[in-house]
Amino acid sequence: MQLVELDLSRNDIPEIPESISFCKALQVADFSGNPLTRLPESFPELQNLTCLSVNDISLQALPENIGNLYNLASLELRENLLTYLPESLAQLQRLEELDLGNNELYHLPETIGALFNLKDLWLDGNQLAEIPQEVGNLKNLLCLDVSENKLECLPEEINGLTSLTDLLVSQNLLQVLPDGIGKLRKLSILKVDQNKLIQLTDSIGDCESLTELVLTENQLQILPKSIGKLKKLNNLNADRNKLTSLPKEIGGCCSLNVFSVRDNRLSRIPSEISQATELHVLDVAGNRLTYLPLSLTTLKLKALWLSDNQSQPLLTFQTDTDPETGEKILTCVLLPQMPSEPDCQADNLPRCGALESLVNEMSDETWNERAVNRVSAIRFLEDEKDEEDNEMRTLLRRATPHPGELKNMKKTVENLRNDMNAAKGLDSNKNEVNNAIDRVTTSV
Repeated sequence: MQLVELDLSRNDIPEIPESISFCKALQVADFSGNPLTRLPESFPELQNLTCLSVNDISLQALPENIGNLYNLASLELRENLLTYLPESLAQLQRLEELDLGNNELYHLPETIGALFNLKDLWLDGNQLAEIPQEVGNLKNLLCLDVSENKLECLPEEINGLTSLTDLLVSQNLLQVLPDGIGKLRKLSILKVDQNKLIQLTDSIGDCESLTELVLTENQLQILPKSIGKLKKLNNLNADRNKLTSLPKEIGGCCSLNVFSVRDNRLSRIPSEISQATELHVLDVAGNRLTYLPLSLTTLKLKALWLSDNQSQPLLTFQTDTDPETGEKILTCVLLPQMPSEPDCQADNLPRCGALESLVNEMSDETWNERAVNRVSAIRFLEDEKDEEDNEMRTLLRRATPHPGELKNMKKTVENLRNDMNAAKGLDSNKNEVNNAIDRVTTSV
């Protein structure tokens, strides 16, 4: 009866006896990972309980009088079979942490807004189609996770979550974010990836504390100019959208360290990006860039990704002049960017195309992988009579991971590609290039 903490997690206990109500001093209880389907009706009599964990126990319902646990500060109900929450849950006025992730909730009661001291609320992995507007009453909430649901919108009242630092709404059906999100001045992490966003509200620029913004896999065509007001933004990921341009105001993100816009429809990068002086990683692979702005040379980039099969984080760039605008630009062997799946109809210079493809595929990782998986077979003439015996008696030899002669050939082909690109359009060098290609092709 003087027991303060009880941990029975990860056992095979099928039932908790009603007599547990005699443990009046109990403060911490963990029954997670047992084959339980219910909690005893007498459970809410444990009024000194502050922390209750019943994760992954196939729980189908909470006791209707669970609100009697008025000292409860942490309630973990993750990975159960809950389909609804009792109204009495609103009586848990001291609750600071509520984890309802990975259940079968279709509806969140309006009374959730009565949990004024709540700091962390996890609702991920449910079937929620909406969030009640009363959630805006949770003035002390720090983290809200509603990812992996069926939300088509967020209530405008979300602007009442003035203490919120983390908002996770990944894998839903959102097309827009409410303008009120700009009132969340303490918001640090916003993840809206894998939704259906067609635009990003201008008020995003008012989230002055934002350090991480993840917009991956949406349908955005532009980013708002106000994004340049995010002075503390460190990581911006907008991969796999439909972006056709970037606002020049992006340079205002003076703390930006990682910027990724892979697999979009960008044809140019604004030169103002060089104003983001802390930028170290820029990923623009899978776009339609013909060149890069010369201003990139002022940045201390550690990685600039232009292609999926790029073998090194940085390449050697050459300066050139844009024939249309006359401005100085940067170019390299991977520019202009080519489609990820080359057009088979383009059959001019077929051998050059094949050679280019060979070189592009030869990153260090794929080279090692191919070499390891390559098998040499030695077969014996006297065993050819019986195919099965032939297979059984075949001597297999794994290839050496890095054959020296093949590595040298790779370097030769890479050097040739550089020379070939430099010689494009110069008829005087055409024969020399073709002869070189013949030599390397023969070597291959």
